[in-house]
Amino acid sequence: MNRQWILVERPAELVDDSNFELRSSAVPTLGPGEALVRVVWLAFDPTQRGWLNDGPNYLDPVPLGAVMRAGGVGQVVASHSADYAVGDWVCGMVGWQDYAIASGQGLLGLNVVPPGVDPKAMLSVFGATGLTAYFGMIDIGRPVAGETVLVSGAAGATGSIAGQIAKALGCRVIGIAGGTAKCAWVTEVARFDACIDYKADDVEARLCGLAPDGIDVFFDNVGGAVLDAGLANIAERARIVVCGGISSGYTAGDPPPGPRNYMQLGLKRARMEGFIFLDYVDRFPEAFGRLHEWMSQGHIVYAEDIQEGFELAPATLRGLFEGRNLGKQLLRIAPEPLP
Repeated sequence: MNRQWILVERPAELVDDSNFELRSSAVPTLGPGEALVRVVWLAFDPTQRGWLNDGPNYLDPVPLGAVMRAGGVGQVVASHSADYAVGDWVCGMVGWQDYAIASGQGLLGLNVVPPGVDPKAMLSVFGATGLTAYFGMIDIGRPVAGETVLVSGAAGATGSIAGQIAKALGCRVIGIAGGTAKCAWVTEVARFDACIDYKADDVEARLCGLAPDGIDVFFDNVGGAVLDAGLANIAERARIVVCGGISSGYTAGDPPPGPRNYMQLGLKRARMEGFIFLDYVDRFPEAFGRLHEWMSQGHIVYAEDIQEGFELAPATLRGLFEGRNLGKQLLRIAPEPLP
């Protein structure tokens, strides 16, 4: 049987188990040119909460009555396709289910994981997470050696990689994270120069002390009060990268109030810009190459927060907005390797 989490109602606030229904159906039957994939790992990102809202986004909302959309990796267990061999690891949009159909590689298909690459890495440093960190920092932030870079959500999957990219480019990097354990990981493992604990510190005051000449690049994953604190401490010609707004929870309805310190953008002649990693499809090989090089040189490390059990999918997504995870949030739903 193929277990599936089906979206049955749209959440108004945080995701609840009642928004989904766990159903079982027959394992899909293969047609010509198709392969059957047994999903092993599911990936969780804040953007998935936005896909549950019935409103404009960079992807259409997940329809009611459909399998919840999600990236993941799995192994081919049967194949009628020359593109996929039994035993191949593949990655892409698989959804919250045990089995998915692979029918073609490319941006919207399931792609074979390159030999020698940990399949899980395709969900973090070599997936949407790493690509978002790369293009957000390189193209929007444009850090220059010697500049001061601020990263919020610094212990998260994207923020941690973005900050390490800036370090590799010769910048001084300050992180913002929640709790002493996360802050310690940011400075001791990811090797940021400093990390502010937003749960215990006055973020704006700490930034003023750590960066008296201001912040040149602010890679923001949080929004809200943290964004305000960063804007209050920007340098002239600063670049603010709008990557995410996890403090809002990506909930439906009226958005939260905008930043109260937005006039600093004018006073400091700064630039604040958003982006989506899909804008850069033609440059994915460039990103993969540089990320791999930095990893090989020891400039980038990444953390994985692993949960176990298909029944935990809704709670695992909710946990992103409760600050539970360190690094990339993954859920294992099948043994590895497959029997």
